[in-house]
Amino acid sequence: MRMKIDYGPLETQLGHFFSDRRLLSWALTHVSASSDRSISYERLEFLGDRVLGLIIAHMLFEAFPDQSEGELSRRLAALVRKESCAEAAQIWGVGPYIQLGEGEAQAGGSTKRAILGDVCEAIIGAVYLDGGIDAASKVVEKVFRNRMFSATADLRDGKTALQEWAQARRLPTPQYRLVLRGGPDHAPRFEIAVELPGFESIIGVGGSKRAAEQAAAAAFIKREKIDPQPNEKSVV
Repeated sequence: MRMKIDYGPLETQLGHFFSDRRLLSWALTHVSASSDRSISYERLEFLGDRVLGLIIAHMLFEAFPDQSEGELSRRLAALVRKESCAEAAQIWGVGPYIQLGEGEAQAGGSTKRAILGDVCEAIIGAVYLDGGIDAASKVVEKVFRNRMFSATADLRDGKTALQEWAQARRLPTPQYRLVLRGGPDHAPRFEIAVELPGFESIIGVGGSKRAAEQAAAAAFIKREKIDPQPNEKSVV
């Protein structure tokens, strides 16, 4: 029998206290911990993804009245991507509350960014069902507002921003080279260097090649003090 969980501290972080805590429990249950796939966070994640998009779009529409549709769309994409959702889940401190199967727990599932991002969306879906759009908006605004106004918020992923920066200066396309692949099969670790003529290479680390490439690009952007915000006109 599962021990009763005290969700109070998590609800305090969220800024929402559930009338039906079964919704919160559902949002925190990974498919590996459920004998019934429908009693996991997957359906709530589907709902929460749409609710989050609507709320963020409304926030951006109100906060940036002079920006074009293209600029607002880029900001929206940056704010609702899995990495941003995972950061929100970390701020809430959801890790210890996530219900995982034994194998996923041993593989460190409560710290995986993909799972944290999914749980963030599922919690937003649960809040929406429990308290409606106003409750969901309060939860989303509390954790996403500062990021929305952050001058350093990425409006595109690092690889895209770096490539367009290089193109604008008529430099070759940045190249990514695998330096090291280690770790066990269930928790691989990749080290990838981004290389651009005239600049010292820099290494990024991640649990997948894509994540390591993004980390390398982000590190390059930070080191060279490149503005990650895009121009309205694309560079050809």
